[in-house]
Amino acid sequence: MLSQKQLLVRPGPRPRTVLSSSGDLLNIPAGWELLPPGDAAITRQVKAGPHWAVQEQKGKRTFSRGIWAPAATIAAARQRLEDMRNSPSYLLQRESQKKRRDRQQSDYVEDFRQAILDFLRFAPRYHDLAAQLAEAVSSHATPIGSGTVARTTRIPIERRAEAAVIAWMRHQTTAYDLMHIPRIKGKRRETRQLLASRSRELLDTYRHGHDAPRACPLRNALARASAPGGGPPPATTPDNLNPKPTATESRPPSRLPSDDYRDFFLE
Repeated sequence: MLSQKQLLVRPGPRPRTVLSSSGDLLNIPAGWELLPPGDAAITRQVKAGPHWAVQEQKGKRTFSRGIWAPAATIAAARQRLEDMRNSPSYLLQRESQKKRRDRQQSDYVEDFRQAILDFLRFAPRYHDLAAQLAEAVSSHATPIGSGTVARTTRIPIERRAEAAVIAWMRHQTTAYDLMHIPRIKGKRRETRQLLASRSRELLDTYRHGHDAPRACPLRNALARASAPGGGPPPATTPDNLNPKPTATESRPPSRLPSDDYRDFFLE
């Protein structure tokens, strides 16, 4: 019987219809309901019995649109899961898992902060500035779910730390977020590389123990970050970073000025 099979189907053209892998239009059996995606525990239990899994292809990606299954099966799975999640043993296990994750996160934040300090290697006279920068970057980059480079596991922590510092400086010390970048292939990457090179030059000033630049953008950014409420860079940008096209110029110039670091950094 069709309703007892486990099928992989696509969304149909009308409510309570689906398309089989061969393109046949199928009506959803009576007494079935759609279990939305999102709860893996319930889904696993429901998929143990008769069901139709709905998937939709969009480009190269496949998205789950839920599972059609007997309503009684879904209700029973939900009840079993609710009973389990309310049991004392389950709650104790969850608390233990949370404490373990918190310890792991705390250890990672400390390791990441140290990796940032190792990358900075500021001269002793700038030890406090390095610690302040490491704290600002790690606080921004390490929270779970932040989606930053610090959360990836595809590259070593040393490269994560370097990339996180450069990214933080790009957004906090330069006018990158305010720039008009032409929609030309490779132009955004080129701009980011130019800003990264200037950021590294500024970091080298502190590595070698040289006197800090006048109105240092790094110190200004850290001062803003440590102020009550924090805050993004000021909503202004040097005119030479957003040049206006002239009558004979249909688009902004292909390269940014590079003769002075102040052309890139916010004051």
